[in-house]
Amino acid sequence: MTKPVKFSHTKAEHSIGLTFWQTSLLWQRSVTKALKPFGLTHAQFVLLTSVAWLTQQHAELTQVMLSKHAKTDIMMTSKVLRTLEQNELIKRLSHSTDTRANALQITTKGKNLVQKTLPVVETTDRQFFAQLGSGQNAFHQQLLKLQEEEK
Repeated sequence: MTKPVKFSHTKAEHSIGLTFWQTSLLWQRSVTKALKPFGLTHAQFVLLTSVAWLTQQHAELTQVMLSKHAKTDIMMTSKVLRTLEQNELIKRLSHSTDTRANALQITTKGKNLVQKTLPVVETTDRQFFAQLGSGQNAFHQQLLKLQEEEK
């Protein structure tokens, strides 16, 4: 007979990691539901919108730059970009200085889709996080603090 597992919490909901995981899944489900009519996954939306944002900030955007910005795995980023390219939402062009890299560019079709979906996702976010009330800004600042510690 094996010994029972010793847990540090008496209730599962006392685990901040589990609670954060569950909450992030609830939020992701709400965003996924909002994006379904547009035929985009959450990851596709984040990367497409990030391409739109970053191409306004940089002369040439690479996949590595995009992955770092979105904090996504480089291989997953590549797969999603392939789908976005097949759907004619982005283009991959030759990079002007790095022969190993492609420059990413959003297409007119991609810009139009971002323009349609961005307000939908922002509304979904506002509705989801409204439950935090006046603590919403503090929560956001704490999330940013956790990201800073990861750098």
